[in-house]
Amino acid sequence: MRKLIAFAALAAVAAPVWAATRTVTLSIPSMHCAMCPVTVKEALSKVPGVSKIAVSLAKKDAVVTFNDRKTTAAALTKATRDAGYPSTVEP
Repeated sequence: MRKLIAFAALAAVAAPVWAATRTVTLSIPSMHCAMCPVTVKEALSKVPGVSKIAVSLAKKDAVVTFNDRKTTAAALTKATRDAGYPSTVEP
């Protein structure tokens, strides 16, 4: 029983180690004005697990770093779509 409790405690502490920080680039072709990147960044910042966002109007993209245990690339594209800016993950 003690071994089981020790294993459970170790697993709880080590679980964050299994999480990976990922970075994706989202193509957002519908950005056309100076307010578009502000709106996109605000929408992405509300997604749990997002730690860094760089939005470029010139490139019409957003580079997003996130914890893949807390969110997914699909959640990021949903956030931009819900804000009025459909996006796709660049390969």
